[in-house]
Amino acid sequence: MKRYLTALFLSAALAGSVSLRADEHEHHSDKHNKRYYDRDARDYHEWNEHENKLYRQYQKENRKREREFAKLNRKEREEYFRWRHHHPDMDRR
Repeated sequence: MKRYLTALFLSAALAGSVSLRADEHEHHSDKHNKRYYDRDARDYHEWNEHENKLYRQYQKENRKREREFAKLNRKEREEYFRWRHHHPDMDRR
C-alpha cells in the first residue's frame, strides 16, 4: 500500500511540474513574433505589427479578402512576399 501512495504522490508532483513548464513556455512564446520563410528570396519575414500593417495594405491594393496571414496557403504567401519585395520603400520608417 505504501508503494502505491508513494507512486501516486510522485506522479502528482511530476504532473504539476510539467504543467507549470508548459505554462512558462506559452508565456515566453507570446513575446516572440512568428517568422515565415520566403523560399524565392531565401529570407525570413518576422511577423510583427509593422508587417501586419503592410499585409493589410497589400490586401486592399490587390482586392484580396481579409484573412490572417497564418491561414494562407504557400502560393498565397509567396504572392505576398513577391509584392513585399517589390515595395522596399515601405520598410520601417
